[in-house]
Amino acid sequence: MDNAGKYRELREMHKEFIYHGYDIADDGIFFHFSIDDYHFYPSWKTESGLLKNVTPFLEYIIFNLGMAELVSYWKCACPPVVKVKCGSLDEKQCLWWKKLYFNGLGEFFYRNNIDADFDSFMQIVPDDNGKRKYSCEREVGGYLVAVGGGKDSVVSLELLRKYHDETLCYIINPRGATVECAKVAGFDESKIVGPRRTIDRALLERNADGYLNGHTPFSAVVAFSAYLFAYLYGKKYIVLSNESSANETYVSGRQVNHQYSKSTEFERDFRSYVTDYLDDGIQYFSLLRPWSEWQIAKKFVTYPQYFPVFQSCNLGSKTDTWCADCAKCLYVYILLSAFLDDETLVKIFGKNMLDCEKYEDMFDGLVLDGKDKPFECVGTKSEVRLSLYMAIKRRGEKLPYLLSRYAKTNPPVPQSMDNYFDNDNFVPQHLIGLLK
Repeated sequence: MDNAGKYRELREMHKEFIYHGYDIADDGIFFHFSIDDYHFYPSWKTESGLLKNVTPFLEYIIFNLGMAELVSYWKCACPPVVKVKCGSLDEKQCLWWKKLYFNGLGEFFYRNNIDADFDSFMQIVPDDNGKRKYSCEREVGGYLVAVGGGKDSVVSLELLRKYHDETLCYIINPRGATVECAKVAGFDESKIVGPRRTIDRALLERNADGYLNGHTPFSAVVAFSAYLFAYLYGKKYIVLSNESSANETYVSGRQVNHQYSKSTEFERDFRSYVTDYLDDGIQYFSLLRPWSEWQIAKKFVTYPQYFPVFQSCNLGSKTDTWCADCAKCLYVYILLSAFLDDETLVKIFGKNMLDCEKYEDMFDGLVLDGKDKPFECVGTKSEVRLSLYMAIKRRGEKLPYLLSRYAKTNPPVPQSMDNYFDNDNFVPQHLIGLLK
């Protein structure tokens, strides 16, 4: 049976997904979801004592974090009804969450060949359909910067260097690259907020049993959890490092965005949600939204102290290495090849990725119109073409295989991005000068 047939069969077999509730200990949060006899208990572990003073506002943030978490468990069977038994959601909120789930699951639906439609894919049924809003209840100030270990968050940390004393790094499940980048930026462990997020193994068991799997809007989990920890640590600004390139579709002729929850649209929606239902005293924004990935790479290479420690390969994340065999690695290699020589790049990645014939298909997906982009966090094709043009000029006549192959197509000279600036952004006015 194909996955589209499995989707229909599982929805017939499992009619309801239930968000039962959450338990709050002084050092952690424990959610409870179920699909019939299958129960899921994902958790977040925090610094001991951080959650000992539970307020209605804190509880409501945690409830909303659970709403962001639940889609990862819902998608294994895609029950048509989601019952919410532990918190209030009015009609507008239900539509807000449906939009996030539907767009954030665009890649999941596409890759599983599922023809889902917005009206029928899910009905959210809360026990309490009243509107709630709570006040922050505390003074906030300073910055909480999400650090993922890649070049983008490095650039944000460096741009905000003058605010160093007011800044904490936010790292979910800290690992080598994320912690080392923070340390190079001057943040010791006392300046790192590093909760441990655990996925319930029962979900992995369902996947092993043949239930559905695929990409979910994880950056929405980052947004709501960062809001939670900004409140707990008294920080006013939640700083992400999503760039304008995150808005581009990945599938030629269709709106399927691997990075939907990193997009400007989600950022705008999240900020509106916070204003309507939480408290806009804590502000969420992407510092790098006005820039392209190409501009971020150009800035990043001025910080060579990070070359030995930064890493943004998903496959190599557990071992803090670049696998040098995936589209994400190839993409970053191409971007940096515009500014760095191959000797430097080989020290970072372990090999010359532009000299590997087997990456032709990935390369074409990154650069050619009409080809689907690889489902990784990669930028626009115009950025890739500009980087390749500069990489070819930098290397002269002695070109590695993929550059030589591309040069033979006589590509047009791309437009410079030096002066690119996306004005559709939410960067606070006092920080705009850092980007101009």
